[in-house]
Amino acid sequence: MPSSARVPRRLAYLPFRGGAAVAAGQLSWAMLRGPAWQRLLPDVYVHRDGYRPDDHRMWCEAVALRLPFDAAVGGRSAAYLWGADLLGRDAPVTVLLPRSARMRPHPRLHIVRSVLPEVDRTRFAGLPVTTPVRTAFDLGRQAPRVEALVAVEALLHRRVVRLPALRSFADTHAGWPGAALLREVLALAEPLSESPMETRLRLLLIEAGLGPLVAQHDVLDQRGRFVGRVDLAWPALRVAVEYDGDHHRERAHFRQDVSRLNALRAAGWLVLRFTADDVLRTPDATIALVAQALRERRPVPSSR
Repeated sequence: MPSSARVPRRLAYLPFRGGAAVAAGQLSWAMLRGPAWQRLLPDVYVHRDGYRPDDHRMWCEAVALRLPFDAAVGGRSAAYLWGADLLGRDAPVTVLLPRSARMRPHPRLHIVRSVLPEVDRTRFAGLPVTTPVRTAFDLGRQAPRVEALVAVEALLHRRVVRLPALRSFADTHAGWPGAALLREVLALAEPLSESPMETRLRLLLIEAGLGPLVAQHDVLDQRGRFVGRVDLAWPALRVAVEYDGDHHRERAHFRQDVSRLNALRAAGWLVLRFTADDVLRTPDATIALVAQALRERRPVPSSR
């Protein structure tokens, strides 16, 4: 029986096919049934030191070992690999599977049947994955609209796909399911959006009729000097809206925010700041506050 000391380094940290390791004389089935190894999928194992139940990348590695040659990791899992984390806790790995291919169901696996030509597949760090443009195309067709927009803008922000290329891809696939939703998403898409919550806040205000507004606007003082960049702005009215994530509560970031807000106020800007609760739990109150600020800043028509 092989000793654990002779186990290749890759087997100690990454998922692998158990049958292949046994056939190569690296492990035995008795060893794989022991406490040192964790079974992830049928015939797919990982060493206990490399096992992290909430590590989506590990699960992508495991699933890739079971994929048919013409399938690929797709959807939100592909977006995750391309650098846009849109996953919920314990999210299954999404795979795109041609209709003729077969794969055993598993709780950590979400199978989507779809046409998947070779041009829409590539490899990322050795894993078969849908190309960035195909990934954005697929996510932009999935309702609800706000989540589709969040996904597309996250990939645009990562610059793994460009808006003109995505629009061109959508035009050549106009007959696919969800194409109408994707057209709406592309009409709203803003590559400068820096976070999913910023996207949700912007869409909330646009749907309330408070647009048009500018994303990531640079504020200059009367001498043309840079004062700060605001998330969302109505430049003519000098009104800005910002989303405050958890990182704004850090002491250093908080001090920078205070200094920047004082400078914006001195430049004549009114800045409203909102949290996730404001956007998700009390959207009507958020809309009302922004609408009031815009009304106060609009010039009063002169009477004659």
